[in-house]
Amino acid sequence: MENSKEITIYDIAKNLNVSPSTVSRALKDDPTVNKQTKKKVFEKAAQMGYRSNLFARNLRQQSTMTIGVMVNELNAGVMTSVLSGIERVAYEAGYGIIITDSSQSAVKEAANAANLFHRRVDGLIVSVAFDGSGPAPSGLASNGMDHFKSFVEKQIPIIFLDHVSSMAESTSVVIDNVLCGYMATKHLIEQGCRRIAHITSPLQHIIYSQRYKGYRDALNEHKIRFDEKLLVIAGPTEEESMEAAKKILALKPLPDGVFVTDDFAAAVVMRHLLDKGVRVPQDIAVVGFNNDAVGKLIKPALSTVNYPGKEMGEAAARILIKRLKAPDNVDSISTVSMRAEMVIRESSMKKG
Repeated sequence: MENSKEITIYDIAKNLNVSPSTVSRALKDDPTVNKQTKKKVFEKAAQMGYRSNLFARNLRQQSTMTIGVMVNELNAGVMTSVLSGIERVAYEAGYGIIITDSSQSAVKEAANAANLFHRRVDGLIVSVAFDGSGPAPSGLASNGMDHFKSFVEKQIPIIFLDHVSSMAESTSVVIDNVLCGYMATKHLIEQGCRRIAHITSPLQHIIYSQRYKGYRDALNEHKIRFDEKLLVIAGPTEEESMEAAKKILALKPLPDGVFVTDDFAAAVVMRHLLDKGVRVPQDIAVVGFNNDAVGKLIKPALSTVNYPGKEMGEAAARILIKRLKAPDNVDSISTVSMRAEMVIRESSMKKG
């Protein structure tokens, strides 16, 4: 089928017998054009299938009114709430968003960064990927994150989620992961647990090493000796979580509490424990992390650390848009720490 000709303001003007400038001003809702003319222009534009070339117009204004959002795991429940927060604030400010998913691959993240750079996004919000092949991304130049340098050189602002960056022109929105790990472990201790296992993703990733530190801090504060056998490294997939649960059941004696750094993994672990006749929380109390929807659906309901995803997304978007609108009136580097709290449910309540 032959492609239809793209309708322009000149076509609309000719059809209505008005000037192209009148059509242009009417479509921009210019108050100098009377309401009756605007109505005719909008109706004729819709009838003829006119599409405004926002991209070309924004390029002339040195802006695409688009924000690039780079996530590291799109299918993670918590990321849905982060994206919801970003989209709400961006929409209210008149910005669109382009979402890319690295699937925890640093190579794919670099490709996504190049793609967004060439799409001329006005700014970036980034949840850094980690694929287990290198050191924690605590810096940039030394840790394989040079793919963001082109943004810095063009003074395109970047907001990092859960990653404190030393890179110029960037800001980080984080939670205190050390405190969160401490709170989860302390809660288990307060329930009478003294042999607490910790199931975590690889500690090369900064957020998991910080949660592990919080776990160790709580043990030390309460004079509980750390046992390396109680530390289980496993990714958050169903298969790896199941293997982690088997390792827990093989421990002699069994732990009386488990802190898992992901709610889905915690749900898998808890299901396997229950299938093997282990009572939760009477025999082993369980605490997860993120406050995903799965925690409310399983029985017993899962205690967890609430990750304020929507609020973090909103904060990141607000900071970025503020920087885009007034780049000279904000600090170039800052860290914003959001509050995270425990959500206590049945899975950890050894004491009534």
